Amino acid sequence: MTFEFTACQAIVKNPRNPLIKSAMMPYPSTLTFNAGVTKFQGRYVMVFRNDYNFTREEIEAHETAGARLDLKINLGLAFSNDGINWEISPKPFVPFELNDEWFWAYDPRLTVIDGRCYMCFAVDTRHGIRGGIAVTDDFERFDLLTMTVPDNRNMVLFPEKIGGSYIRLERPFPVYGRGRKDIFDIWLSESPDMKFWGNHKLVLGTENVAFCNDKIGPGAPPVKTQAGWLTVFHAVWRHWGEKLYSWAGNWEKEYFAGVMLLDIDDPSKVVGICREPLIKAENQYELEGYRGSVIFPGGMILEDSGEVKIYYGAADTTECLASIGVDRLISLCKKL
Repeated sequence: MTFEFTACQAIVKNPRNPLIKSAMMPYPSTLTFNAGVTKFQGRYVMVFRNDYNFTREEIEAHETAGARLDLKINLGLAFSNDGINWEISPKPFVPFELNDEWFWAYDPRLTVIDGRCYMCFAVDTRHGIRGGIAVTDDFERFDLLTMTVPDNRNMVLFPEKIGGSYIRLERPFPVYGRGRKDIFDIWLSESPDMKFWGNHKLVLGTENVAFCNDKIGPGAPPVKTQAGWLTVFHAVWRHWGEKLYSWAGNWEKEYFAGVMLLDIDDPSKVVGICREPLIKAENQYELEGYRGSVIFPGGMILEDSGEVKIYYGAADTTECLASIGVDRLISLCKKL
């Protein structure tokens, strides 16, 4: 049975979408998506995932004939004065050296805290997927602060301490924890120093999201408002036995962006949630690509004007932008 969900009509997708795509890259690129975006030192800054060293035809051959796909991933860096027109750095972005254990870093999220820019990211390793946090003052040198044990990813930091502690959202994905593959929830943890993390709490379970029958995870770092912490997340609806558009063969997952409001003093408590998707795949650049029907939010900026910019990966292929007024966004979050 096919399920159709109606997206929020208040969201406006930028007419310039996609803002970032592989054809714009001054270095090898096939897919550019899942970016972290923030304002830092007077400019917008974006760090995006860049997959390369393969073509669409090779992806299709890999899926249909078992051919070897020599996938490689690095990070791209871009700056902007308006958050729409981006100047892409001429070389891939290398925040720190990888090694024989770590394959690559990807899916970055950016948060400015006390004038420093922190980057959360995932790393594929020989022994599982780990989440990491690094910090920079200039986007040239990064200091690695902490790494999780496997398997954890989709980490995002709150932009200030709460109750004297740094706070992050994360999405561990235990194989056995929820009785079926891919039932993964959003959790919170605390740290006194950004290095050691604990006091884990469940924030949102998949069962509390009407447009999810699979998994959820943090999206962009939360934004502080008088009503609470505005927090976007991704949610997955699996269309069992149905084939959605994809370069990569059998694909049956539809990704949405959702939004919730967390308590200002205790962000482990959800005080409101939008009961429909905030953003869903509707345009060709969202429906068709490496994995069609995927919306993956990774950056959110609250402007002085009250506009909220939400940056999202589309179809695991390009990077896009949608906007909405902050008051309207808050009003969408009904009591759970």
